[in-house]
Amino acid sequence: MASWIIQTTVMMLSVFISSSLGKRDKMLYCSACKAIVDELNYSISRVDPKKTINVGSFRLNPDGTMTDKKVPLVRSETHLSELLDGLCSSMSDYALHVDPDTQHRQYMRFAPRSSGVSGDFPDIKNFKFDGPEGSNSLKFACETIVEELEDDIISLFSQDVKPVHKELCNRVSDYCRDSSHTNEEL
Repeated sequence: MASWIIQTTVMMLSVFISSSLGKRDKMLYCSACKAIVDELNYSISRVDPKKTINVGSFRLNPDGTMTDKKVPLVRSETHLSELLDGLCSSMSDYALHVDPDTQHRQYMRFAPRSSGVSGDFPDIKNFKFDGPEGSNSLKFACETIVEELEDDIISLFSQDVKPVHKELCNRVSDYCRDSSHTNEEL
């Protein structure tokens, strides 16, 4: 009897997980992917490019020296991993934007950054603020993408792949591949 309950529970859980993965909102996940790229690019741009970090083995060579090398901090795996840790909390600075001409919907940053120019943002009247549910949905999508694609994200940013949003959001994740999202730039 107990094994039947366990088998049934496992089967129902696997059906739930596979159905929830298959029903991801493309617009939400495409927006979250683009936001991840935007936030990482911004964070990277704020780091002094001259800063370096030691990487390599901390083992002693036979001659008593250690083999390590210096790499730019901004593109190091360690730094990128640290940036990813707190990145999704910035999703509260995003809201649903509806283009008045095309009616294209996507989450976009509405809050200016402390060093940013406010003229870079679309007209606030085209945003739909749906309370904490909207930013929570975007934050959840962000966390899901970071969890699933962390290695790919770090690899693309450490190699300075251009344009990274197309590579990550179109090719690697497939969230923005359909025609309604591919033409949008960050």
